[in-house]
Amino acid sequence: MAFRDRHPLAGQAPDSSATAFSAGILLLRLMLGLIMMAHGAQKLFGWFGGGGIDGTGKGFTQLGYPAGKVMAVVAGLSEGLGGAGIFLGLLTPLAAAAVLGTMINALDVTWDGGFFAPKGVEFTLLIAVTAAALALTGPGRHAVDHYLPVLRHHRVSYGIAAIALAAVTACVVLLIRD
Repeated sequence: MAFRDRHPLAGQAPDSSATAFSAGILLLRLMLGLIMMAHGAQKLFGWFGGGGIDGTGKGFTQLGYPAGKVMAVVAGLSEGLGGAGIFLGLLTPLAAAAVLGTMINALDVTWDGGFFAPKGVEFTLLIAVTAAALALTGPGRHAVDHYLPVLRHHRVSYGIAAIALAAVTACVVLLIRD
């Protein structure tokens, strides 16, 4: 019997463990999605005390990224749209990849600040690992993906591919940094 046939979310009648799993994943998705949408809005629109495209672009330029404003838009869209996808459970592996790739870059930038806040990496690391975990587990039963034929039955291979996509993309962006 294949793993997907034994998985509690593979179209079988829900039991209490499957319900608890889906509720926990939903809570995790909602919070991570909201946090990432807010971070994207900071970069794109200057909301919530953010720098907007101009301020964020200057920051990216100071960090050695080429075309700071373009990088601000890319980071803002990755965080905002990735967060929205995670929140909705829509194309969850790709949404998680967008967030993870951005967080890999953020980890590289903040690594010298130590582990703990206010300049540490622990928050960024938590977001990165949470995005990777959601890519691997899938969005749970309460998600738009559950209604899409291709993603209705999440496969771990989707998550592994999403993590690889995030890592490769993040590394390419880091390599073009001065």
